[in-house]
Amino acid sequence: MSALSAAAAAPDPAHIVEIEKCLTRITYLASRARQHEYLMAAAGLALDRAAVAILRRLAESEPMRPGVLAGLLAVEASHVTRQVQQLERAGYVLRAADPHDRRAQRIELTDAGRAAVDRIREVGRIGMRMALADWSDDDLRQLAELFHRLVDDFVTNAEIPADLGPTA
Repeated sequence: MSALSAAAAAPDPAHIVEIEKCLTRITYLASRARQHEYLMAAAGLALDRAAVAILRRLAESEPMRPGVLAGLLAVEASHVTRQVQQLERAGYVLRAADPHDRRAQRIELTDAGRAAVDRIREVGRIGMRMALADWSDDDLRQLAELFHRLVDDFVTNAEIPADLGPTA
């Protein structure tokens, strides 16, 4: 039995169950349509969730090809192409020739795109500050460290298929 199979077959400790429940709940709360509408209204923007994901991802990196962006977002390339076209028309992104291969294009944020991401992040941080207002600096530092570790471990294991054994 592989280590992965053994991990999948082992009973879940209570704290793993609770972490999974909390992650499910926070994912739900963060991805609700109403939450997105509030975020957009507070930021003064009219963007859908997919567009926001693209803008955020572009803000974290160098300009990139649409196919690379699709891979990072785990969506189909055609989905990214449609969204990028809309974002380009709105002035948030532009396409530029890839300096390494002039036949290819890379997507990059415009100043308006960067400003939009900054507004989205600031509104999100206001909500975060309100939710965590009673936490100590040490608790916030520890939470940030643990979240980074959690994300890094999820990314490391994201492409490893779980062997869940026989299904019913």
